[in-house]
Amino acid sequence: MPHKQTQAEWETEMSEKILGYIRHTLYLDLRYLEPALSVLAYEKKDGLLTFATDGIRLYYASEPLLRVFQTNDRFLARAYLHTVLHGIFRHLWLIGTRERKLWNLACDIAVEMVIDAMDKACTKRILSWLRIHTYEALKQEGNGVSAAIVYRWLKEQDKEFLLALSNEFYTDDHRFWPKESETNTPFMIQAKNNWEKAARQVSLEKNRTKEEDKEGETLLAAQIQAAKHRRSYKDFLRKFAVFWEERQLDPEEFDLGYYSYGLRLYRNMPLIEPLETRETKKIREFVIVIDTSYSTNGKLVAGFLRETYDVLSRKNSFFRSCSIRLLQCDNEVRREDVIGSETDLMRLAGQMQLAGGGGTDFRPAFSYVERLRREGRMKKPGGLLYFTDGKGTYPKQKPDYKTAFLFLEEYEEEAVPPWAMRLRLEPEEWLHEYQRGKRRD
Repeated sequence: MPHKQTQAEWETEMSEKILGYIRHTLYLDLRYLEPALSVLAYEKKDGLLTFATDGIRLYYASEPLLRVFQTNDRFLARAYLHTVLHGIFRHLWLIGTRERKLWNLACDIAVEMVIDAMDKACTKRILSWLRIHTYEALKQEGNGVSAAIVYRWLKEQDKEFLLALSNEFYTDDHRFWPKESETNTPFMIQAKNNWEKAARQVSLEKNRTKEEDKEGETLLAAQIQAAKHRRSYKDFLRKFAVFWEERQLDPEEFDLGYYSYGLRLYRNMPLIEPLETRETKKIREFVIVIDTSYSTNGKLVAGFLRETYDVLSRKNSFFRSCSIRLLQCDNEVRREDVIGSETDLMRLAGQMQLAGGGGTDFRPAFSYVERLRREGRMKKPGGLLYFTDGKGTYPKQKPDYKTAFLFLEEYEEEAVPPWAMRLRLEPEEWLHEYQRGKRRD
């Protein structure tokens, strides 16, 4: 007897056809987004009123999907694109220490601003007064538009206005976005890698088109670039870890069965001794330079050092014998502190006094490191981190060690030497670390 299709099966079949139709409609208007439009796998989940994602799947409920498609299929196209852009901009993984509710709103506004500026037939809508007012206010903020910039702007608004913005810009459901404790699971790491790959492909496809960029495409490219440089500081710091042999028993390098058998057979003579050295990847020696020019905030510096301490104080981050040199520099090196333990780093973070206040010149710090090496006071460092606002004179010659500039603000990409790594930091994250440290003290 042939299977008779149930109502639920029919709804699922029609829903997936609608989703395929929406994706094809978006592709016809935005062909360069093709690599990202197919990243999410469809999964039915009852109880939703709109689309939702966890970075791996696109969740939908059949009843609202079928109902809205009959009357407003353009909204579905916008909502689908809205959810995809969250992935391209990596909004799901960039919350850091921010307030989740406000971050959700900031991400929605950043995405909707891009979609409205694209002005495509499949997603076009009449802009409300509130949207126009919001976009104009954000443009006056300068430094482009990203979810982080929108978040800082939202922090200055009152509750009544925030409620109005939430009602205006709500588009998709963020309930499945990963929590901080879930971001490093294998599935989430793979999802993030998939979206990073899709974002690169979208950028390449857009660059291949010969059409003149509209405002929406410019905003899209800017937010992709911004997301590219906003990585976890914890992950970034691991780049400076090095492999080194350290004296400690290595239980993984001998067979416990043979070891126990020798003790039983010969009593005090095990057959195999464990290795007394073990190759580990830790932070051995590097330099942190704090830009103490007039534009650098002491609270941000203290927050940065506390976060650095939190990363380094975790098990297996430090070698037993380590050396971190903390330099304070504006247009010359003003102070040097040598950190030989986690206790030293915590003490400095809690009692930080900035020395300087002049203009910014990055070159003296590099010259100072070379002088220390010539005098034999320092070996080749594992790397150098320069905490700065980015406004200064860069060295032209590449040093023979890893170098990274950690920027507090948007910076001129062209001004940074090509040999330097770079990471865009968010000020509110470091202020949060500062306040957390004050409460702990």
